[in-house]
Amino acid sequence: MRVLVVEDARSLAEVLAEGLRDQGMAVDIAHDGLAATVKLDLNPYDVVVLDRDLPGIHGDTLCQMITERDDRAMVLMLTAAGSPGDRVSGLTLGADDYLAKPFHFPELVLRVRALARRRPSARARTLRAAGIELDPVRRTATRDGRRLELSVKEFAVLEALLRASPAFLSTEDLLEQVWDENADPFTNTVTVTVGRLRRKLGTPSIITTTPGVGYRITDPTDEA
Repeated sequence: MRVLVVEDARSLAEVLAEGLRDQGMAVDIAHDGLAATVKLDLNPYDVVVLDRDLPGIHGDTLCQMITERDDRAMVLMLTAAGSPGDRVSGLTLGADDYLAKPFHFPELVLRVRALARRRPSARARTLRAAGIELDPVRRTATRDGRRLELSVKEFAVLEALLRASPAFLSTEDLLEQVWDENADPFTNTVTVTVGRLRRKLGTPSIITTTPGVGYRITDPTDEA
């Protein structure tokens, strides 16, 4: 899942981004409305966590711009104004959810995940392929009923591959979906993470690597 945090309070933006990354999300940050529009043009996002009172382009205007896009992200609007009238006006602008400051971070995480599931292109909550069952909400994964103990990044890579299955995901695709815009495109972090994930998944291997193409989930029983 890829999230854009648009918040002009830099310390809060960093806290939100690091907290969401700890939950296995790829997170980018914009500190004003203009910077956000640039990132929205460059990257596909599942959810935008949007502060309402922004410099450059106001959050209300940016929210309307997002909702008018063909492949729009879901919008969670944040604001210090939490009266019922404020919530109604925010939702009227096209926001998909509304959270008043101050808020509890676990609630924000739940709302972000719920919005990602509601996105039109989102799939069923539990992902299944090749004996794997992965629940992104409960953060659980099993293979043939055996619970998998995965790191945050390993879980996110497996989730991305399952969502794409049976298609391939390139190294660049995984960097974009699991890490974020700050990831070094020349790093071997994807190779290392996939290697660790393969070992934890056990045998027979269900992650196929095709040089120059990428990685995908394959079911060994289909090749028998």
